[in-house]
Amino acid sequence: MAEAPKAVRELAEDATSRKRFLRQAGGTGVAASLAAFIAACGSDSKSMSSSPAATAAPMASSKSGTEQFGAGDLGIANYALTLEYLEADFYAKVANSGMLKGKLLDTARKFGDEEQAHVDALIALIKKAGGKPATAPKTNFPLDNEKSILKLAAPVENLGARAYLGQAGNIQDKEILAAALSIHSVEARHAAVLNLATNAKPATGPFASPASADEVLKTVKPFIAT
Repeated sequence: MAEAPKAVRELAEDATSRKRFLRQAGGTGVAASLAAFIAACGSDSKSMSSSPAATAAPMASSKSGTEQFGAGDLGIANYALTLEYLEADFYAKVANSGMLKGKLLDTARKFGDEEQAHVDALIALIKKAGGKPATAPKTNFPLDNEKSILKLAAPVENLGARAYLGQAGNIQDKEILAAALSIHSVEARHAAVLNLATNAKPATGPFASPASADEVLKTVKPFIAT
C-alpha cells in the first residue's frame, strides 16, 4: 500500500490533532468515516498543498482531473467549489421554478442553503490559503416538472458525495481535508433523502464508492452553459 498523505498520517498518529480535526469537521459525526479512511488510505498523489491555484474557466481546460482548477490542494478546493456552485444554483433555480410544493419545496430550500454555505466556506478557505476562488459557471438544468427535478437531484447529490471521497486521499492540508470530509457527510445525507424520495435502489456494500474528477466533470458537463 502506498504511503498515506501527510494530513492523514498526522491524524492517525496525533490524538490531539485528530480531536481538533473532528471539531473542525463538525463533531464526531465523521469519526467513523475518518477511522475507516485512515485504516484504508493509500495514495500515490504528488500534489503540493502550498501551490497557489490559478483560476480557470470551469471545464474550459484540456487538462484532466482537478489540474484545470490549479495545483495541489487549492486545485482540489476549487474543483469542489465549482461542484458546490452547480448544486447551490440548481437548488436556487428549483426553489424559484414553482414546480415544487410543500415539504419538497422546503427540502429544496434547506438543501440550497446548505450548498450555499459550502460555497461560502470553500471560498473563505481558498482565500485563507492564498489562492483565488474559481468563478461560478453559468448553468443549464432541465427543470421540466417535479419528477424530472427529483430524477436529476438524486444522482447529482450521490455524485457530489462520491466526488469528495474521490479526492480525500489526495489532500495534504488538514484544514482542507476537514472541510472535504465534513461536506462529504452532508452530501451523503442529501443523497439518502433524495434516494428515498425517488425510490432509488440503495447502494450496497460496507464502503462508499469514490468517483474520479474526470468521471465527475464528464457527468456535470451537460449542465454547464457554454
